[in-house]
Amino acid sequence: MEWGIKLKRNHNVNKSGYSQLKHMLYLRLIGLAVIAFIIILALYTVLWRGRGGDEVVGFFQNVLKLDSDNAHNLYQQVFRNYLDMIWIAAVIIVFFVLLYIVLGWFTKYFDIVIRGIDELTSDSKEIQLPQEMATVERKLNAVKAELEKRAVEAQIAEQKKNDLVMYLAHDIRTPLTSVIGYLNLLDEAPDMPEEQRTKYIRIGIDKAYRLEKMVNEFFEITRYNMQQISICKDTIDLYYMLVQLSDELSPMLSKHGNTISLNADESITAYADPDKLARVFNNILKNAVAYSYPNTEITIAARKTDGSVVVSFENMGKTMPQDALRSVFDRFYRADDARSSNTGGTGLGLAIAKEIVDLHNGTITAESKDEHTIFKITLPDGT
Repeated sequence: MEWGIKLKRNHNVNKSGYSQLKHMLYLRLIGLAVIAFIIILALYTVLWRGRGGDEVVGFFQNVLKLDSDNAHNLYQQVFRNYLDMIWIAAVIIVFFVLLYIVLGWFTKYFDIVIRGIDELTSDSKEIQLPQEMATVERKLNAVKAELEKRAVEAQIAEQKKNDLVMYLAHDIRTPLTSVIGYLNLLDEAPDMPEEQRTKYIRIGIDKAYRLEKMVNEFFEITRYNMQQISICKDTIDLYYMLVQLSDELSPMLSKHGNTISLNADESITAYADPDKLARVFNNILKNAVAYSYPNTEITIAARKTDGSVVVSFENMGKTMPQDALRSVFDRFYRADDARSSNTGGTGLGLAIAKEIVDLHNGTITAESKDEHTIFKITLPDGT
């Protein structure tokens, strides 16, 4: 209803603006017609009804050196005998003069619009046109604002691309440097004790696996972003999936001293791609462990409401500022305290989670206050 009212209001505004322009042109046309009528009436009064004829006869006598009779005869032959043609010629001349002036007015407005179009890419704050062209002015300023918005977005995208290159260089270089370093140690010390050699080999393998994982995630986020992933939905035992996820991450939880509390009905289900949804929950839970205080509880809750399935992950940790919450689903975003290459991820986990949720036509949000952070996933209930 509100949208319809807004459309009607915009239509009335446009109509009002164009009406003002039409009224201006009508008034000018009427003014020209009045002026043309006055000119023709003056000529008729002076030349035919007044002493205009005597002036013409006198002109013939003085310039052409004719006597009075010949001058009157010439005046009669030239003017009186061709009165209708002279009036038609006068009307045609007045018409074309009027048309020329009117076209001049129209082309003036075209020139004004062209100047306004030229200002679309200028640094001027606002395009200003005559009052009768207020509607065109509003349209041009709207286009100018949209172009400026897109320019800013393009600049931000370029900055993100530069950040991507920087993050790639940083994240890939660190494990790669470790792999090269340990391989050099092994190559330079062939008589290294077996226990130390085994240790270095294990560290090198771990770093190589981490590097492989990072490269795979870089490719994966690109695939999700290009929507090359197909979704195969099925009915999922959501409770069992969350229990299984908790068990799989128990080593990470134990290392950090965290525990999981699951609040969900054992019969709750969801209609989604099981592998993709498990990836979402896995990424969010890993993030919760990374940013929670040690020896604290992480709460997972699942419920159905209003035709949707809502799953939330709540952990206790440092409160996230609002600017961080706005960027938490951006690619390669990581908080400062998780920037370490040893403990921090690639900054793609939550971005991938959002891409998957979007492919399910769902939503994912984050909120943080009073040292509690909650990630909430809402999916359509396909059942």
